[in-house]
Amino acid sequence: MKKLLSFLSAIVVIIITLGVSSSIMNAQSGTKTDSNTITIYNWGEYIDPTLITKFERQSGYKVNYMTFDSNEAMYAKVKQGGTNYDIVVPSDYMIEKMSKENLLQTIDHRKIKGLSEDDPKLLNPAFDPGNQYSIPYFWGTLGIVYNDELVKSPPKVWNDLWSPNYKDQILLTDSVRDVMAMVLSKHGYSLNSTNEIQLNIAYQDLLKLTPNVKAILGDEIMNYMVNNETPLAVVYSGQGAEMVAENKHLHYVIPEKTNIWYDNLAIPKSAKNVKGAYAFINFMQEPRNAAQNAEWVVYSTPNNKAKAMLPKAIRNDKEFYPASDVIKEDEAYKDLNPYWNGYYNDLYLEFKMN
Repeated sequence: MKKLLSFLSAIVVIIITLGVSSSIMNAQSGTKTDSNTITIYNWGEYIDPTLITKFERQSGYKVNYMTFDSNEAMYAKVKQGGTNYDIVVPSDYMIEKMSKENLLQTIDHRKIKGLSEDDPKLLNPAFDPGNQYSIPYFWGTLGIVYNDELVKSPPKVWNDLWSPNYKDQILLTDSVRDVMAMVLSKHGYSLNSTNEIQLNIAYQDLLKLTPNVKAILGDEIMNYMVNNETPLAVVYSGQGAEMVAENKHLHYVIPEKTNIWYDNLAIPKSAKNVKGAYAFINFMQEPRNAAQNAEWVVYSTPNNKAKAMLPKAIRNDKEFYPASDVIKEDEAYKDLNPYWNGYYNDLYLEFKMN
């Protein structure tokens, strides 16, 4: 009997030890296995924090909120596993890539509220036909911000950036696809071109832009522009909106054809709290919450009812809520295969080295 009790005691100790070890591993990885917890993986500063508190209070779920700084970083974390995110926020081309690799769950539209309130032009995108894997969160364009005190002749189209008047005055966003997009657009090519002749023509033209490029930067572009330290920058519309709000001399311009980008909510295949994920998506679909989030983040909401709740100056701003005919030729980035990704990267790196 004593041997049996000792044996049973040993089993209990092992079970407890394994349980504690499992808890420690989950805590270290950021994973929550509690069914009352939802883990959200989003871009930094991409949601009004008070909305998370409101969601927790209304839904009863506890939010484990984590952030990333690039689509590629988010993709790598989801693909390698170990952390079970319930909601992720990929951009257009990354949604296409992740769905192809079976990393996202199919969205059950019967469980989504208010999808009919989203702008029709933002639904059924080429990278996710029928919104099978994602629901719109924010959207915008790639464009040009200029300072009216430092620029005598404001740019209107991409070709204007090549003007000798802008020597050593332009800041570019450090992004392969964005830099290539503006020159591909300038020549009337697809922003997703896989034509070597077109890509090489674009590269040669980028070399001609070099004298006008002051620097190629990340988010610090915003500080340079707001502080009147440089006249021009190529940025995303959301960044442009923030800059314009902080400096009355700054203006955002949508060129003739550009990138229209989408950031969407998606549920990874590895999600542990799918019910909670749908609850969060529906919470963010509520117009009042979507409007509050858009005003805080200063990016364009896809929700028409939410847009109607925004201050008049915001909802009527045609640079950040452009008419359909203005962006009808714009393209979202597609997922390129490894060969073409490498081709784009090689041309871009050569450009940066000049």
